[in-house]
Amino acid sequence: MLIQFGSELSAYLYDVFVAKLDFWLVFGLIAQLLFAGRFLVQWIASERAGKSVMPFAFWVFSMGGGLMTLVYGIVRREPVIIFGQGLATIIYVRNIVLIFRERGRPKASASE
Repeated sequence: MLIQFGSELSAYLYDVFVAKLDFWLVFGLIAQLLFAGRFLVQWIASERAGKSVMPFAFWVFSMGGGLMTLVYGIVRREPVIIFGQGLATIIYVRNIVLIFRERGRPKASASE
C-alpha cells in the first residue's frame, strides 16, 4: 500500500511539474515565489523594528506577485485565481496610493 501510494504520488508530481512544463507554468511558479517573498520581507522588517510593520517592499512584492498570478490565472482560465487576485490587486493599489499620499504630505514640526 505504501509503495503504491509512493508510485502514484511520483506519477502525479511528474504529470504536474514535468509533463506540463511550459512557459506559463514557469511564469506561475515565479509569480508565486515573488508573492511569497513578501512575507519574508515583512518578517525581516518586523524583526529589525522589534514590532510588526508593513514595509513598502511588502506592497511592491504583493503587487508584482499578485499581478503575475492574475495574468497566469487569465491565461490558464482559472476563475478562482482571477477572482482572488483581481480583488487583491485593488487592495494593493490602494495601499500603494495611500503610502505615496502620506509621503507627499509635509511633516508636522515638533514645535507646533
